Amino acid sequence: MERLEGYVFTALCSTNFLVSCLLFSRVTREQREPYMDELFHVPQAQKYCHGKFSEWDPMITTLPGLYLVSVGVIKPVVWLADLTGEVVCSTAMLRFINLLFNCGNLYLLYLLTCKLHLREKARTTSRRLLSALSLSTFPVLYFFNFLYYTDAGSTFFILFTYLMTLYGCHKASALLGVCSVLFRQSNIIWVVFCAGTLVASKMDEAWRVEHTKKRDEKSPSSQMNLSFSGAKKIMLFTVEFFTSPSHVKAVLLVAWPYAVVATSFLVFVVLNDGIVVGDRTSHEACLNFPQLFYFFSFTLFFSLPVSLCYYRILRFLQALKKQPLFFLFVTGVSLLLVWKFTFVHKYLLADNRHFPFYVWKRLFQRHELVRFFLVPAYVFAGWNFIESLKSRSLFWSLAFLVCLLAATVPQKLLEFRYFIVPYLMYRLHMPLPSLPRLIVEFVLYTAVNAATLYIFIAKTFHWSASTATQRFMW
Repeated sequence: MERLEGYVFTALCSTNFLVSCLLFSRVTREQREPYMDELFHVPQAQKYCHGKFSEWDPMITTLPGLYLVSVGVIKPVVWLADLTGEVVCSTAMLRFINLLFNCGNLYLLYLLTCKLHLREKARTTSRRLLSALSLSTFPVLYFFNFLYYTDAGSTFFILFTYLMTLYGCHKASALLGVCSVLFRQSNIIWVVFCAGTLVASKMDEAWRVEHTKKRDEKSPSSQMNLSFSGAKKIMLFTVEFFTSPSHVKAVLLVAWPYAVVATSFLVFVVLNDGIVVGDRTSHEACLNFPQLFYFFSFTLFFSLPVSLCYYRILRFLQALKKQPLFFLFVTGVSLLLVWKFTFVHKYLLADNRHFPFYVWKRLFQRHELVRFFLVPAYVFAGWNFIESLKSRSLFWSLAFLVCLLAATVPQKLLEFRYFIVPYLMYRLHMPLPSLPRLIVEFVLYTAVNAATLYIFIAKTFHWSASTATQRFMW
């Protein structure tokens, strides 16, 4: 059975690569020149190709991981194939690097699915394969496989980092985490998350021991208790855990490689006087709490086929009835956060080539009260998000939520690309959906991909102040 699964997965990878190559060819024929952020990434990579490692475009805000990997892949190929001229490090050749990352992402998603759903291995071959394929075609990620952006490589190294954590290869995981940070500095959050899962495991173990001693059957360690009393218990236990020398020692013995990476990153931040390299004026951190609500809504839409059903809606209504004060409190806090902490980045309203521009213009700018009317939907989306992770342990869920806050809230710009990694982490850790649900999810993703690529290729337009062809994109 395992051999058959291997053959099927190999065929799946080959088919995925072939289809992606055909789409890549079409996109590249239509848009031969660098587009959008490629205007910065491509020339910088070409400088690296020519050995000019000391030259840097100050408009680029990420570290040079993408360019270093590109040169590391392209240079040997150029030497072996004896290529010369403009084809070397051309826009098309650089973009092709992301197709390779796409293949890697499919493989890593498959391995992660197998590892995270090990108990169901005997009965879920088709579901594991389809789940991995579906996630590899996640629309926001899949679209950027055809352009020279950092997303495909960044996601690859984060997934690889997490896979090594799950297998207990913590030194390798930490090194891969460094690679991920070289693609995007904010990936340090997900390196910390990998360490956080180790801490969560120790805390879950201590929590179970404590409640076994107390014979407390009302606070199962496998679920997050959405109540004031539950939150109080968790806070007291967390303080007790981290003030215990034996617990801290046990954590450090396992998580020290990640601590080294995190410490090194802090040194970099101090020396660099910030996280961003290059132009910092457009990448200022703020407390944009509604970003979390946008992410919950984004997640609800893309996970709709696998996370929502009639019975879950009934459970939500029952939860409202059972804990009205808690949900009233959450709604009140959410309204306050929307009122006081909504920030609008200048790029969001200035660039009509991105889909978020139209989301903001046609939804949030329709009336000043719209953002408040959406709060009940945010509450439901957040509840559905937590409910979908109910099978995960209490402290794993808390670690994930903390990292999710760190990854979303400081971002002033509403950019769907920032949601890729947290969404994949969320989706990977859900219980493995049934085959019909996975088919619907794959159809949804395929439809969205077809629509976005069609719009990018066919629905071009021009600005009055420029002769360049403009295209719509994520």
